[in-house]
Amino acid sequence: QVQLAESGGGLVQAGGSLRLSCLASGRVFRVRRMAWYRQLPGKQRDLVASQLSDGTITYGDSVEDRFTISRDNAKNTVYLQMNNLKPEDTAVYYCTAIINTITYWGQGTQVTVSS
Repeated sequence: QVQLAESGGGLVQAGGSLRLSCLASGRVFRVRRMAWYRQLPGKQRDLVASQLSDGTITYGDSVEDRFTISRDNAKNTVYLQMNNLKPEDTAVYYCTAIINTITYWGQGTQVTVSS
């Protein structure tokens, strides 16, 4: 079976940084896409950033050039470097990946930014 394991969430003060990680494990033969989404309290789940296996990157409009997505294809791991965090970034962050031909989701990790 395939699983996504997230780490790196937590509590940080405004202006601080966090680095989220997501590892895909199991019978992983081809990772076509890995991405980060977030869901603010009472809001819809929105794209933060995505990266295809060829390196193509897409960022959501809400990021405002503060976040950077990267991946290590050999490790089947995707990262989200979040800098200059604001209280408005407080949300549950979800990792998702298209592995082989199926879309998987992680369980989510809480990011809380205090003022």
